[in-house]
Amino acid sequence: MDKSKRQFLGKMASVSVGAALIPVVQVYAQDDKRSPQVHSASEGQVVKRYGMVIDLRRCVGCQACTVACTIENQPPLGQFRTTVQQYEVSQQEDTTPPAFLMLPRLCNHCENPPCIPVCPTGATFQRKDGIVVVNNEWCVGCGYCVQACPYDARFINHDTNTADKCTFCAHRLDAGLLPACVETCVGEARVIGDLNDPHSQISQLLANNKTDIKVLKPTANTSPRVFYIGMSSAFEDKISGQAPVRTLLTDTGEEIHHGH
Repeated sequence: MDKSKRQFLGKMASVSVGAALIPVVQVYAQDDKRSPQVHSASEGQVVKRYGMVIDLRRCVGCQACTVACTIENQPPLGQFRTTVQQYEVSQQEDTTPPAFLMLPRLCNHCENPPCIPVCPTGATFQRKDGIVVVNNEWCVGCGYCVQACPYDARFINHDTNTADKCTFCAHRLDAGLLPACVETCVGEARVIGDLNDPHSQISQLLANNKTDIKVLKPTANTSPRVFYIGMSSAFEDKISGQAPVRTLLTDTGEEIHHGH
């Protein structure tokens, strides 16, 4: 093989390796930026609208979801896209032992996400399937979206100095895979799927448990698309996103003590 041909192939290999290192989520996010929620009338087809149901009756607080998400998405040490927070609930009667609530937390991928309008560069936006993502190349790390999120589900990544959060593992969904947290949940407490498909598992789960479906902070009017089964209404507006490991609450949802 002559020298010029070896040089050409070497350059092509470098380009291929570089392309493989481009974050997948950013590529998909740019393609979907400001896309409509449905296809054109000529196509006559409604796109998927992803949502997640978390069945607290099945969650054992093992943190397998947290570990899987960390391995998959590689956030900096001490920062998490999802985690399971533990709440200790004190009953009114002294003779009743406290109960424990394991509450998985993540971005709620709201129908009306308040993080989008405050972003000065358009780095935060919503894909046509409802997943809220961040274009790290456009984000300036101002933190406006972090402050705007009523669920405290966003953070400024210590390594990139840009906004970070759960993306429902959009890169895995686009490849036909489940999000890392769903795939590794030992109790099968997390279910993700198409809310626009009445026959999907998530739609059936919501329909069969409609009297027991709750969302966090419904008064924020964000229309979150993360739903909880088995959560007392006392916690809907009481739970803060960045709670300590243990938070002591009364059975009406009033915080009386917290600590690690």
